Amino acid sequence: MLRVEDLRLSFGGVRALDGLGFEAAPGEIVSLIGPNGAGKTSAFNCVTGFYRPTGGRVLVDGTDVTGRRPSAIAALGVSRTFQSPRLFRELSVLDNVRSGTHLWLRQNVFDALLHTPRFKRGEREATDEAHRWLDFVGLRGDRAGLVRQLPYGEQRRVEIARALARRPRLLLLDEPAAGLNHGEKAELLDLLRRIRDLGAAVALIEHDMGLVMEVSQRVVVLNFGRGIADGPPGAVRRDPAVIEAYLGRDADEAELAAAREEVRGAGTD
Repeated sequence: MLRVEDLRLSFGGVRALDGLGFEAAPGEIVSLIGPNGAGKTSAFNCVTGFYRPTGGRVLVDGTDVTGRRPSAIAALGVSRTFQSPRLFRELSVLDNVRSGTHLWLRQNVFDALLHTPRFKRGEREATDEAHRWLDFVGLRGDRAGLVRQLPYGEQRRVEIARALARRPRLLLLDEPAAGLNHGEKAELLDLLRRIRDLGAAVALIEHDMGLVMEVSQRVVVLNFGRGIADGPPGAVRRDPAVIEAYLGRDADEAELAAAREEVRGAGTD
């Protein structure tokens, strides 16, 4: 569903991405990990059209989307979330998720102005779809209230529900566990598995190594914009280059041992 080939991105003299390549297949969770500044979010921005890469290609289901506008890429079934939830803070929870249905609703300005039967059917369908995905992500809060009144963890759920309301074939999640407590992370782990079981391809950026090793079919490790490891979690967590990327060459043995333990899955967390 997603193929990234020799992706390059430069900002002036700084190389954010330097020949990155990875793939994500339907029904698979692929996690991108690496130190801060490794280029993970830059890769997502290139895939979704927020950045125009300076080299390489991005293919979605075989279609070259390199450099296309975000709206054109979204229309191919690509949806994403962000490091910090980007919600319409002055809209209700329900209307935030309803906004995700605009890609497939068949309405136009005349339907909206004249309140045609097609417009009314579309509004009912959008509302039903929003409730369906809010149920799917397990939202507990008030759906009629303003989204900004929800706790942070619940806002995360709303953003994922909105992304799912777009009926994506490829879903990109940027640090969905950030700011969540232990119980919320356990619920997120279950949610990610259920999203995978829908048949979508999922690409995940995450710093919680325990969650990454538990939920991923494959892990791609970035360092200074390059892929340094790509494979199943068991193989990646034993890769010496991965340990070095997190601590550097000058780390002492105690630090290296601690890093190995973290990459193995953060103990029992």
